[in-house]
Amino acid sequence: MKETFCWNPYADQPHNIGSKKERFQHNFKYAGSYISLITSNLRKVIPILSRYRKYKRKMYREPVKLKRPFAVSVSSAGKKDIDVLKCLQELGISQSMVRVPSWEKDKLDEYKKFIDLLSDNGIEVTIALLQNRDDVLSPSRWRNFLEEVFRRFSNRCSHFEVGHAWNRTKWGVWEYKEYLELAHAAFSAAEGYEVKLIGPAVIDFEFHLYPPLLKILPFDVLSSLLYVDRVGPPENKQCGWDTSKKIALLKAVVDKCAQREKKLWITEMNWPLQGAGKYSPASGEPNVSEDEQADYLVRYYILALASGFVERVFWWQLVAPGYGLIDSRGGEWRKRPSFYAMKAMVSFLDDSIFQGCFAKTDAKIFIFVKEKNVFAVGWTRGKAIEYTFPGRLLKVLDRSGKEVLITGNKVQLDSSPKYIFLSGDAL
Repeated sequence: MKETFCWNPYADQPHNIGSKKERFQHNFKYAGSYISLITSNLRKVIPILSRYRKYKRKMYREPVKLKRPFAVSVSSAGKKDIDVLKCLQELGISQSMVRVPSWEKDKLDEYKKFIDLLSDNGIEVTIALLQNRDDVLSPSRWRNFLEEVFRRFSNRCSHFEVGHAWNRTKWGVWEYKEYLELAHAAFSAAEGYEVKLIGPAVIDFEFHLYPPLLKILPFDVLSSLLYVDRVGPPENKQCGWDTSKKIALLKAVVDKCAQREKKLWITEMNWPLQGAGKYSPASGEPNVSEDEQADYLVRYYILALASGFVERVFWWQLVAPGYGLIDSRGGEWRKRPSFYAMKAMVSFLDDSIFQGCFAKTDAKIFIFVKEKNVFAVGWTRGKAIEYTFPGRLLKVLDRSGKEVLITGNKVQLDSSPKYIFLSGDAL
């Protein structure tokens, strides 16, 4: 399998480094490494599943304070960097993530200018440290990059995510022990700086990678790039696991392996879009319409944050033709439905308290309190239903915050989330 790293500027990710057959042969070559993973996981599987059942039982049954949990990743847009800032401000987002690739070390001045702009205007920036195969093969190269980044940015950024989606060979790491070496170098380079390191930045439902890593690496915040179903809603199941179950299991894994409860961030998620062609990060079937993307965005955030197990969720990313909240093709930026869905969600849910769910219904209905307002967010997975809410309804707003006409206390719920404001006697 070739070791040449080739970047795809349209989808903001590397090209695959080999065919499926070559990648399978590569995985077979490292079979010994996978066997050691099995051994590490077998020792913990029973206590992890026991903790998972405990977490699953209490999920959505306890109050959860949502304090600035919404975050959006951004990239520099050159002369339009000020527009990036204005869009974050319009969304009400005060937390972002900026990817800094090791192969762009010579552009750190440009990254610093962009990050300074965000930081000077009240946007907290987390830096994701991206690796490629050269960093594995030349540890001094990776070390020099880390030292330079911490030196330049530690006075602006308090959190740094170590590595990125390294469990995909196209990102340059071919077995977990190689990631361990990259992470060890980051902990060493960060000494003397008052920063917090985030990891292990595993993408998708591959939680078996956490036990051998967390046994060794003392991350301050644990992270996952947790995609669920890129062609369907977040309630869909993968091998029997939907978003809620995956989050409960992930929390059980990281708490057990870290030997104590730790903060958990989801540092990347999105839905790629139909008709985006070469700009889509997932070619072929895993693409959705813009309206579906907006619906799934809200549903994913609520499922994750109301669980009480996830402190922060980052959408990747603000501006991207194939999957972003904004389409940058054609010169003028076009804000997609997902942009307005994010804006409404942040305005209603930030600083709110999740109180619980309405049971005995085919719909998902989550109850929140913010200041003196009591409201529900409701949707269905399938066909629309008419739901009768207790008490008097004050108003009903759609996914983007526009008012919906209602009669009495009945609301038509469908796949697009609605915000239902209730009178104080409704609970």
